[in-house]
Amino acid sequence: MSGTVLALRARPEVLSVGASGAETIAVRVQMPELWDTIAVRCASETSVTMLKRAALDAFGQQLYAPVEYVMKLRGHEVHHEERSVRAVGARDGSTFLLTFRHKRPVR
Repeated sequence: MSGTVLALRARPEVLSVGASGAETIAVRVQMPELWDTIAVRCASETSVTMLKRAALDAFGQQLYAPVEYVMKLRGHEVHHEERSVRAVGARDGSTFLLTFRHKRPVR
């Protein structure tokens, strides 16, 4: 399944987060404001906060602080971002949504 996740409508490069020797899972992070998706291979014990910061860097989003963004998994906000991606319910092939916590005005 992870091969499909890493290739499905995502950038060609795969972002690696966390320890390379640990058990890894493949997830996707989508940012709807940019109409962009990245594939991430991360250790299952990587914190959601670490995943969020790596994704924001990959998307080139340094204008706002990471607390201004929210991570969602299966439509629900991840409230305890210090927990691991496995602990919040992510499986191999899961998709996280990374979006602004509050709506931004259209200019």
